Amino acid sequence: MKKLVIAAVLATVSLSASAADTIRFAMEASYPPFEFVDASNQIQGFDVDLANAMCKEMQATCTFTNQAFDSLIPSLKFRRFDAVISGMDITPEREKQVSFTNAYYDNSAIFIAHTGQFADVSALKGKRVGMQNGTTHQKFLMDKHPEITAVPYDSYQNAVLDLKNGRLDAVFGDTAVVNEWLKQNKNLASVGDKITDPTYFGTGLGVAVRQNNTELLTKLNDALAKVKADGTYKTLYSKWFQQ
Repeated sequence: MKKLVIAAVLATVSLSASAADTIRFAMEASYPPFEFVDASNQIQGFDVDLANAMCKEMQATCTFTNQAFDSLIPSLKFRRFDAVISGMDITPEREKQVSFTNAYYDNSAIFIAHTGQFADVSALKGKRVGMQNGTTHQKFLMDKHPEITAVPYDSYQNAVLDLKNGRLDAVFGDTAVVNEWLKQNKNLASVGDKITDPTYFGTGLGVAVRQNNTELLTKLNDALAKVKADGTYKTLYSKWFQQ
């Protein structure tokens, strides 16, 4: 009996250690250069590389799961994942539900449309503008520009496709991601200036964890500080944003 008890205790310790060594990240992998699925069906991008770099500092293994953006926070709260890294803006509204690491990317947002079609954002009054469902872009439009018709999509790829095919007048997204679209679509151009309203975009992007998971939050912040200090972050930034 004693041996059985000892074996059970050792098994429990082993399982706990194993669980602690793996961090399950969730993301919506249709948002290059932050995250996307490559030709080999592997999730790639800046967020993936950064998460792996932080896990290396923590001596942990990262796993990544792709799912709809508007389900990321509910899934995190239901413990299906340990953390979310998905180009997610740190906002007061989200901080009511989850805790965020220190910002790992300074963010802004911008509109795009067919080149020469709209001089500025005011010209979008009464127009159909696409964005991803559940994002800060959707909330910003609904709060700040009710005169614009906000059209939510399950992914930005579908929104951009509808823009190119004339089913939308514009798309609203993060500046870094929009710049990638503009590289690939020469007939599209930005509309107006970058938007950095801190309530929606100006605080930056963060990694989300459950509010009671202070241990993981501390480890992620420590790891983020280290990869910034040792030059790893700069290398990854150059790889994905300065090509």
